[in-house]
Amino acid sequence: MKDVNVPALVVFVLFFALVTVMGFLASRWRRADDAAHLDEWGLGGRNFGTWVTWFLLGGDLYTAYTFVAVPAAVYATGAAGFFAVPYTIIAYPLVFLFLPRLWSVSRVHGYVTPADFVRGRYGSRPLSLVIALTGILATMPYIALQLVGIQAVLDVLGVGGGENAGWFVKDLPLFIAFGVLAAYTYSSGLRAPALIAFVKDALVYIVIIVAVIYIPIRLGGYGHVFDAAAHKFSAPGAKGSMTVPHGSQWTYATLALGSAMALFMYPHSVTGVLASKSRNTVRRNMAIMPAYSLMLGLLALLGFMAIAAGVGKGVKGYNSQLAVPQLFADMFPDWFTGVAFAAIGIGALVPAAIMSIAAANLFTRNVYKDWLKPSATPADETRTAKLVSLLVKVGALVFVLGMDKQAAINLQLLGGLWILQTFVAIVGGLFTRWFHHWALFAGWAAGMVYGTWKAYGIASPATKHFGGNSAGIPGIGEIGYIGLTAFALNLVVAVVLTLVLRAVKAPEGPDETRPSDYSAEAGDDELKNAPEPVAAH
Repeated sequence: MKDVNVPALVVFVLFFALVTVMGFLASRWRRADDAAHLDEWGLGGRNFGTWVTWFLLGGDLYTAYTFVAVPAAVYATGAAGFFAVPYTIIAYPLVFLFLPRLWSVSRVHGYVTPADFVRGRYGSRPLSLVIALTGILATMPYIALQLVGIQAVLDVLGVGGGENAGWFVKDLPLFIAFGVLAAYTYSSGLRAPALIAFVKDALVYIVIIVAVIYIPIRLGGYGHVFDAAAHKFSAPGAKGSMTVPHGSQWTYATLALGSAMALFMYPHSVTGVLASKSRNTVRRNMAIMPAYSLMLGLLALLGFMAIAAGVGKGVKGYNSQLAVPQLFADMFPDWFTGVAFAAIGIGALVPAAIMSIAAANLFTRNVYKDWLKPSATPADETRTAKLVSLLVKVGALVFVLGMDKQAAINLQLLGGLWILQTFVAIVGGLFTRWFHHWALFAGWAAGMVYGTWKAYGIASPATKHFGGNSAGIPGIGEIGYIGLTAFALNLVVAVVLTLVLRAVKAPEGPDETRPSDYSAEAGDDELKNAPEPVAAH
């Protein structure tokens, strides 16, 4: 049995208790007149201002997995691990172009999910259904990874009985954390992670700022840190380098671009945006969110610090995912190790809550209401969403406890590929009604099948299948991100089939939106009661 790090554990538990109390109290924060409405539980009443939205999106997008995986990639591969920094820099100007339009049309028509918009724009329930199911499919492994992060922190702290303990004793702390997360999410909805995000982001910033100042001082300065990293990657047979190798530049660039395009296709990202109270709130957030990219760049440097500190040195097959937790445990005093682990743990709770809410919203609106019970009342929708949010968390917990953790990582990589295939239908629909809904359906299917097939054929030392996300780009001869290649195929199929279907005058579904809906501001909701066109624009 591992020795328990008592000071770190006490600090960790205190912060966990704090956010638990905040989670339950959040149900009284900005209490709604009608709590039995999905807008209230699933979108926080669509009333979050600039700062609440900023912390909510930061807590949503920068997860415990980000905290661990980005420096782990730098630790293992060097410069290639920094791809997350340029992709977040690319993402915000990109989504600045279309997220305000999505917010406006969703506010006018009461859309809760991106699949709601697709159904209203194209008049197609089947297309809406596959967009919703893709969102749920891509979100589930992401939730599982957050629970993996909590489990890793608990194990390093020495609780759970160690590897030789029975499964129940070993996983009891995770069960408790899961139970608390499920309870306050069920009770408070999106208000809980929105409130807790303030604590989470404050802890993350404090830990990173202290780390990038204190740890290099202990290691002899940044000169020594970079020298140690350069020495590791210049050694014979070393994997990785201090610069992106010439043959990997296409991989690096396409992965950054594809990841940037996929970031705000995830349902939990859209949920945070739709919870904003105004169009200008969305625009302001896209302007100030790059502050997190600065944090991400500093976070990535922890990978080089772990190399300089000798973390995992001489250990064959060392798991790079443990580099940052081990670095903190080795470098920080015990009490501040507790603060750092609390940042990682709470950094898992916030996004896990938002992701489960987003998945529940998708199921409720685009499966339950559209296909199973069209007569469902707002109260029925809210009850269903609450129950589904619990089932989603249970599914993620079963996945974590019953399957290899490498499978969760592989599926999360697949999730990015899958969610990117919704880009054409969602973003395309925000600017044009030219695409035919069956062409979009076929394009989505082509991208999903091609991307999954190519990913299945990639092996790695850890797994026979789904061992990576890059392969040869047909017709170019370079290695690139599979998700972006699948997206290109998706787009080509959608364009060609739209031309064919328009040539044969195939019938199209009604479009319930109008051009003015895409620039509407808060207070323009009454537009949805005006007569609406039924033909395509």
